[in-house]
Amino acid sequence: MSAVDKAFHGLRRMISSGRLGAGQRFPPEGDLCEELGVSRSSLREAVRMLAALGAVEARHGSGTFVSQLRPEDLLGRLSLTVELLPLDGLLELFEIRRVLESHVMAQAAARITPQELKTLHGLLDTIEASVDPAEFADYDHRFHAEIARIGGSPSMQALLTVFRSRSRHYRVFALPEGPDFKRAGDEDHRAIITALANRDPAAAASAAAAHIARSERWLSATRPPVTEDAVDEPANEPG
Repeated sequence: MSAVDKAFHGLRRMISSGRLGAGQRFPPEGDLCEELGVSRSSLREAVRMLAALGAVEARHGSGTFVSQLRPEDLLGRLSLTVELLPLDGLLELFEIRRVLESHVMAQAAARITPQELKTLHGLLDTIEASVDPAEFADYDHRFHAEIARIGGSPSMQALLTVFRSRSRHYRVFALPEGPDFKRAGDEDHRAIITALANRDPAAAASAAAAHIARSERWLSATRPPVTEDAVDEPANEPG
């Protein structure tokens, strides 16, 4: 194990055990180096790694502090690794996404209010009428994010956002088959809305699973390239 790894895992244990709690300031650097048996440079690199994961934060002039350690914040940092996956790796994640989206959809069917249903209808009307790729991608994301908010915990919302954001890097609807894909996607969205309006958790879960499975098939069959501007601009996500 390298000195950086030793420092990283030592700090991780301090945080996970509660010895360094949420919002707590780190002990002096010299004390940590002595306890962990590492150099200052190794300790600082380990701190940078933890900061990238959202576990710690450096405050100028004040020192290093443990973050609030909110699960949704830490799960959101999974995007750092999910973004590295090639398409085949992303497709493997669709199995997890189907399960999570189905669960959230079922929960939303049981919890949704008339006002929330009205909001979803408005989003879907815009999605169906949209001919602008950027507008479509934005409202499609809002549609799914709103359902996740209704039916899921903040942690579930964060995890699904990571999965959806990675999928949006592939411009499926810009392909020649795009119009047919969009029509099928619109039909899936209508099936979801119907199940939610009927407060039918089983039908909602089934509609979500079918929608995500269709997206998976599109990506697997067409294998579109990742767009160069995918990180900076919303791309067309197939669902």
